[in-house]
Amino acid sequence: MKTNTLENKSVQKIDIVKVKEDRSFPYTDDISVEEPLEIRISYGPKDQRISKNISVTMRTPGNDAELAAGFLFTEGIISGYHQIQNIDHPQAECSRNRENIIEVELTEDFVPHLKNVDRNFYTTSSCGVCGKGSIESIKTVSSFQDIKREELTLSFDILYQLSGNLQSFQNNFSATGGIHASGIFNFDGQLLALREDVGRHNALDKLIGHALFTGQLPLKDKILVLSGRASFELIQKAAMAGITVVAAIGAPSSLAVDVAKEFDMTLLGFLRDNRFNIYNQSSFHKIIEK
Repeated sequence: MKTNTLENKSVQKIDIVKVKEDRSFPYTDDISVEEPLEIRISYGPKDQRISKNISVTMRTPGNDAELAAGFLFTEGIISGYHQIQNIDHPQAECSRNRENIIEVELTEDFVPHLKNVDRNFYTTSSCGVCGKGSIESIKTVSSFQDIKREELTLSFDILYQLSGNLQSFQNNFSATGGIHASGIFNFDGQLLALREDVGRHNALDKLIGHALFTGQLPLKDKILVLSGRASFELIQKAAMAGITVVAAIGAPSSLAVDVAKEFDMTLLGFLRDNRFNIYNQSSFHKIIEK
């Protein structure tokens, strides 16, 4: 399967004026690049292909194929890597547009679950949809809600290392101070993969897209570490990928805690400076001091 995507720089240098105490001076600063990405899919028989625009998201350019695949998976539109035939920036577009459009060609024998495209509307709308109903909708499309799980132990010492380890590998954050990260660790605290983006949900979609491409799903014996807060949308995506432990450097929302409880996930918040809060502990996990 071809997944050639154009390489874009994720950091841009600009000239600014820096002010410190009683003086100002010219300074060259690094800022995070933010560009729109239109995600398209094409599907159907070879002589009757249908093209459909699925989403437009503001993202940091780079890893666009992973982002698109991860988004389609976490939204329940596809359920596996084998349903993807090709991912690329469309050749017919002008060079500038090409960079900001990614097309996912699905296999001819697969019909995408497009009814799930509208499932995400409650994350941004104020229409009053019940949170419980939102959680139930995830369960209808999750491939891993009934996966077999083993008892696992988390130690304080390993958990305390995670936030520092994540930040030490955040190259773009170090340069700009304005970008989110999602990282996957094993239970020994080893970083296995990390993705950054101006959108926290995009960073996680890129990470899950990477796991999809490399055959690592479900991530049931891994720890997901989030550089910021744990929103409902992020815990939803984690649940879709079979992740059972989420540790956030920031706080979780009330609905994020509800999702963690519904899917029997361990959810930790404020993981920094040798401390953390346990918002939910899975029945399969033990958290011990040593």
